[in-house]
Amino acid sequence: MVTFLAGGTGTPKLLDGAARVWDPAETAVVANTGDDVELGGHLVCPDVDTVLFAGGGVLDRETWWGIEGDTTATHEELGRLADAAGLETGPRYLDDDAQTAGREIARWRRFSAVAEFMEIGDRDRAVHLTRTSLLDEGHTLTEAIRVLADAFDLDIDLLPMSDDPVATLIHTEGGETLHFQEYWVARRGEPPVADVEFRGAEDAEPTDAVRESLADPVVIGPSNPVTSLGPMLALPGFERALRETPVVAVSPFVGDEVFSGPAADLMEGTGREPSTAGVAAAYPFADAFVLDEADPTELGRHVERTDARIDDADDAERVARACERALTAVAGDAADAAPREGAE
Repeated sequence: MVTFLAGGTGTPKLLDGAARVWDPAETAVVANTGDDVELGGHLVCPDVDTVLFAGGGVLDRETWWGIEGDTTATHEELGRLADAAGLETGPRYLDDDAQTAGREIARWRRFSAVAEFMEIGDRDRAVHLTRTSLLDEGHTLTEAIRVLADAFDLDIDLLPMSDDPVATLIHTEGGETLHFQEYWVARRGEPPVADVEFRGAEDAEPTDAVRESLADPVVIGPSNPVTSLGPMLALPGFERALRETPVVAVSPFVGDEVFSGPAADLMEGTGREPSTAGVAAAYPFADAFVLDEADPTELGRHVERTDARIDDADDAERVARACERALTAVAGDAADAAPREGAE
């Protein structure tokens, strides 16, 4: 058994090759839900759905978002109606009272669908409608995602990090508070970050299924340490569980150069060094790391080196095999350190 922690695109890309290394039926994926939003009453779970669509063979791999070949007629009509009515476009938060009313899982991340700022495809929207309706029927988020995973014939066990609401909020240097999706999708990573808040995390809990999965060896792909892993690590007991199981992490950096995405800006904005060394400092529970061959960083933990760039399934398999070697080495080190029978 092995468990992957997934957020953004880094870990989903790694999963493309992981199936050649670990049996998918023996693989769990815990997905970040801090990025989720409720858009026009429909719960959108971007990090969950990237894994869902990739595993189902329908992911748009050009954007790593949504369903390949999807139409956007509803999205386009929402924009046309807003323009025709002279309505203000851009992210439109519901008011403060509405943020904590109604469906609890959507707290602090409710947006109007007027001129929706995230492009949602028509088939993609059907997924969000199904998930939201299952929640309204009384199912947990874990149960709703299990239904969708069955519909997409996933071999892996896809788990949301929690059935409770956690919202990733970006505090900017100008004093604004933005949901992560507004910061990244609507604002394109602007303005500069002053801090990141995981609102609700202190009152949320990992699910029982997540706790069970964390008893197995864990792989953290080249995901963003702040907004992909941060919401998970903010959950009570999550990091403690990682300290008690073998963990290998793939750095999303080569030295101080990030492969892609906003990881460097977010790490710098939250007082972390934007580099592999900064990732290692953010993951004190990690027993081993997989680093790119060109990464000059020296760490005081086990390191496997390979070409860490992932552009296709063969690349992903190469990095996954480096993760496997790291976990094997860590397990061997633990066995060597354990008292032998008869030892005092």
